Amino acid sequence: MLTFIGLGLFDEKDISLKGLGAILNSDKIYVEFYTSQLMGADIGKMERLYCKKMHVLSREDVEQHPDWLNDAKELSIVFLTGGDTMVSTTHVDLRLRAIDMGIQTTLIHGSSIASAVCGLSGLQNYRFGKAVTIPHPYTSRGKTIVSETPYDTIKMNSENGLHTLVFLDIDIEKGFMTINRALRLLLEVEEKRTEGVMKNRTVVGIARAGSDAPVVKAGYAQDLADFDFGAPLHILIVPAPLHVVEAEALVKLAGAPQEILEAAQI
Repeated sequence: MLTFIGLGLFDEKDISLKGLGAILNSDKIYVEFYTSQLMGADIGKMERLYCKKMHVLSREDVEQHPDWLNDAKELSIVFLTGGDTMVSTTHVDLRLRAIDMGIQTTLIHGSSIASAVCGLSGLQNYRFGKAVTIPHPYTSRGKTIVSETPYDTIKMNSENGLHTLVFLDIDIEKGFMTINRALRLLLEVEEKRTEGVMKNRTVVGIARAGSDAPVVKAGYAQDLADFDFGAPLHILIVPAPLHVVEAEALVKLAGAPQEILEAAQI
């Protein structure tokens, strides 16, 4: 048996009672932190609460050489991930591999950033379109390459009246992409293409969702590029034209300029 469990958003206490029960009754626990991390916890805290030793898997262990799946043919194995399980296509692929090996699988869900951002910002969940990730720039043939895919996705969603949830890259060597860095990259693409996608655009930055003191700040992209959001994890929302209730929520919940509400009421 292989049980996939979502750990939630911030620390070891975010796990559901059902998930904790499955951990306590398991034979072995595996966890990966490369798709997401619990910034309020570490392995020590998790092992003390869960009363079990945890085996940390690398990206290669999950995506390329998941030999540990063989354990689930005879034992009760738990696989832990931050957020909600199965949100990453990597985990879907892992489940399909297990099924092909004749391993029974089950899911225990956790809180997800995809729904948490709606509660924190007041933006309506049914108005979100395709999500996108802003990766760290990379160097090719001596040139720094900045991906324009996020810009294109924001443009497409906006044209269809949909908000864009923008995930920010986590890289072992380059670290955590911040809201500030992400906005500067989008504004850099805007300067190059001059299509008006990000110019004077209202955006929402959220830091440390799930913690006791998350930061939720809305404003114009060029202003928030210099705002201090503090420690990771960060996530960005680029809204489409706002419904008046959404605009009111951003003013009252995220400190957006009053003029954003006035524009939505016109």
